[in-house]
Amino acid sequence: MRLLLDECVPRTFKPDLTGHDVWHVADMEWSSKRNGELLRLMIAERFGALLTVDQNLEFQQNVRASGIGVVVVLARTNRLRELRPLTQQILAAIAKLKPGELARVGG
Repeated sequence: MRLLLDECVPRTFKPDLTGHDVWHVADMEWSSKRNGELLRLMIAERFGALLTVDQNLEFQQNVRASGIGVVVVLARTNRLRELRPLTQQILAAIAKLKPGELARVGG
């Protein structure tokens, strides 16, 4: 799956997400884009999913209508030491993710 990491996810987490075509918002030069615009750009560039730690995204955007799958990581911080232990759960959530669906991992 073509996967985009939100700004709040460290770029250095990309190699951990094996089996996917992983890009970071900064790679796409989409830093500082608002969530609505980001979802529209993702559709245009054929991304299938967004990985974020932004727990407010589901309340700010109609994820279902966007057609983009979203995985929200519930971690104390967005540091690699907090994200890496959740890698297998994240990969499992991505594997089951359907367009427009939101999945939560961790907590």
